[in-house]
Amino acid sequence: MVIKSLKLKNYRNYDLLDLKFDPKTNILYGDNAQGKTNILEALYLSGTTKSHRGTKDRDVIQFGYDESHIETIIEKRNIDFQIDMHLKKNSPKGIAIDKVPIRRAGELFGIVHFVFFSPEDLNIIKEGPAGRRRFIDLELSQLDKIYLNNLSNYNRIINQRNSLLKDIYGQRNLIETLDIWDMQLAEYGKKILERRKQFIKQVNDIIADIHYKLTGGKERITLTYESSLGNITFETALSKYRERDLRMKSTTVGPHRDDICFTTDAGLDIRKFGSQGQQRTAALSLKLSEIELVKEELNDTPILLLDDVLSELDKHRQNYLLDSIDNIQTIITCTGLDEFVNHRFSINKIFHIKNGHAVNAN
Repeated sequence: MVIKSLKLKNYRNYDLLDLKFDPKTNILYGDNAQGKTNILEALYLSGTTKSHRGTKDRDVIQFGYDESHIETIIEKRNIDFQIDMHLKKNSPKGIAIDKVPIRRAGELFGIVHFVFFSPEDLNIIKEGPAGRRRFIDLELSQLDKIYLNNLSNYNRIINQRNSLLKDIYGQRNLIETLDIWDMQLAEYGKKILERRKQFIKQVNDIIADIHYKLTGGKERITLTYESSLGNITFETALSKYRERDLRMKSTTVGPHRDDICFTTDAGLDIRKFGSQGQQRTAALSLKLSEIELVKEELNDTPILLLDDVLSELDKHRQNYLLDSIDNIQTIITCTGLDEFVNHRFSINKIFHIKNGHAVNAN
């Protein structure tokens, strides 16, 4: 699959933008704060309905306007798809595929698959579990529509249960209604938990060898899913911790509280005791594993979005990353072209980004 073109209107610092991409390697270069990352964000948003930054729709609309528009043309197995997305300040986004409006955002998933890699991703190991859960959810939501549906329902029920827990504080008689929400929460939570564990197993089958090569044969890593439920069922956990939930006015167990542990073959928990180099290498291994997993799952190549990440890596890791993306459409942002000079890595198209404008620089 490849992105053929992107058009933006009133999106962040772009009044109008019309880019046509090469099927292989595309470079967006320019000084900081010129709009390079905004292009990658718009691409990712057009395929997933979400900003990789976690930004709300209203915040990407250009100041002074009530709506912005993204149009992408994707080629998948020799068939073109046009995705139109209208982002609105005061109402839900509108999405159309081949100019036919869709009712649910989930209908968009499966057309295109992005792997987004930014400098923030290099910190996924050392920072809190929320980023690691977000990684799983974003990836599985692209791979599995059933997971996306279960996750949406789970998050909706969590919000309603938490709201009820706050209400019970002032109206104790409402406690009887908790059982209904607990039953629904357990139903969707168990499905999420099962699919996440399967995902971790799939990643483990890939990541050990990648990490071994990245470290020059010094270590392998294993991922372990850490469930907040421990060894008890979801129903039992909700019952066991109900009083704590009532005191905290929040649901304290479930997939929204889980984590992933990264362990070396020497038994070191990289999250807690790994050096910065080890943590960054583990993060790079994770993103490269994501690419391979998409290939296996979809029998197709994802589109790789690299947001100024090369400047954060040493030469060895830069070379390994660049060598790993043959035959994958890649769109790379950088502040200059120096990092590609004298590298055998071929560049097919170059755009100079300056103050919300893109100029073909080939």
